[in-house]
Amino acid sequence: MKDLGDCIFGFVGLGLMGGALARSLRSGKIIGKKGKIFAFDINSETLRTACDSGTIDEGFADPGIMLKQCDVVYVCLNPLSGFRFMETYMNAFQSGSLITDIAGVKKNIVTRIENILRSDIDFIPGHPMAGSEKEGFAHAHECSFSGKNYILVPLKKNRPENLSFMKKIIRQMGFAKIIETDAETHDMKIAFTSQLCHILAASLIDCESDISITDFGGGSFEDLTRIAMINAPMWTELFLENAEPLISRMEKFEKSFAGFKQMIQASQKEKLCDTLTGVRKKRIAMSDYQRA
Repeated sequence: MKDLGDCIFGFVGLGLMGGALARSLRSGKIIGKKGKIFAFDINSETLRTACDSGTIDEGFADPGIMLKQCDVVYVCLNPLSGFRFMETYMNAFQSGSLITDIAGVKKNIVTRIENILRSDIDFIPGHPMAGSEKEGFAHAHECSFSGKNYILVPLKKNRPENLSFMKKIIRQMGFAKIIETDAETHDMKIAFTSQLCHILAASLIDCESDISITDFGGGSFEDLTRIAMINAPMWTELFLENAEPLISRMEKFEKSFAGFKQMIQASQKEKLCDTLTGVRKKRIAMSDYQRA
């Protein structure tokens, strides 16, 4: 692999996250005099905007032409679209290149990609834990990586020097912590910290028809439901691709929710207070761990 600053980076998909990652490469001064940032996107206006803003050096209508020149490629598409893209253009990747993705589910997608992966390129699955309820390159500048986590799911065949190279890029982008895990663990934990949260936010909005109820919001409602402004096609795919772990998390939540309902119905004041005290302690412990 070349020196980091001399690499040509390619982005497949220049939406919110693809745009934010490309902007971070540029603003973090990771790209040297010989380095470049290329991008492919089906929206030609997005490519023009990205070029005009200086985020990328060149946009491509034909991804095959771009891939042949790139040392590092970020596939910033929905999980199934990302797999289909790699399947279609597998022969176009430059020999020795490093490929990564940003998909929010890993087990099924990684298995599919491993089955088609060329032996002369290295694929390191990734998942930046940052984002927004907004969509598209126009909002990429609002997506901050400061203090955020980045999950890597290394494969057994990954070259150690490429994994170290990937970590260097992530750190220079401003991410605070890199977590390495396997695909199954990733999907089970993400089912709780991300997917279940989106289900809860969506359910909370779905169960109320009075739009003017927001007049009575004092912050809690807004905090809980911000992510209900959801990219429906993407999250539908994420939920279905990770159905088993997500359903398991939903069932655990349903059990806890039913417990609270029962305590309130039975006016079990002491038990309810003790349970809430335990919840508070657990949440504080989670915050302490996160800061450590």
